[in-house]
Amino acid sequence: MDKKVSKLAQDLNFSEMFADAKPVQHTQYVQDPKEKRALNKRPAVKTSKEGKRRAASFEFSDGFEAYFDPSKALKFARKTSEAEQGIKRIRRGEIVPELELDLHGLTTQQAKLELAAAIDEAVRRHYECIQVIHGVSGGVLKQKVPNYLVQHPKVLGFHQAPLEWGGKGAVLVLIEFIAPLP
Repeated sequence: MDKKVSKLAQDLNFSEMFADAKPVQHTQYVQDPKEKRALNKRPAVKTSKEGKRRAASFEFSDGFEAYFDPSKALKFARKTSEAEQGIKRIRRGEIVPELELDLHGLTTQQAKLELAAAIDEAVRRHYECIQVIHGVSGGVLKQKVPNYLVQHPKVLGFHQAPLEWGGKGAVLVLIEFIAPLP
């Protein structure tokens, strides 16, 4: 009987044997963290000047100067456990920025409007983290952006971005995240 089965198997070719086979549908896929970050990177939101002015209802003070230790990475967290845990998650790369704001080439006044509008947009869209690129030139924006972020009530904290997200030329900002109702 084994000879009959082997003879039958030899007579059929492989494609004929599996002609009725269907591809397997995968229900789970474990994604590489770097691939996930690349897929989750979203373009900056573009709005009109008037829309930015309306969204920037929060006024930043130019006179406020926060102290940041120059020997350590640039970071700030409000005195809440949620903020401190969120900053740790940002530092470890567990939170991926969902919105990117590039301030290169803007004046301080323009940067304030853009920053306030980006924070407002993140709150409106329930984003947890945004990336703010201020540049590494050591110019005015690199000094002013952290001072502005400390003042905003919807900012829980921020941390200097890892190299893949801009390094010393950017910060990842943790936004007060309120989960949408189901």
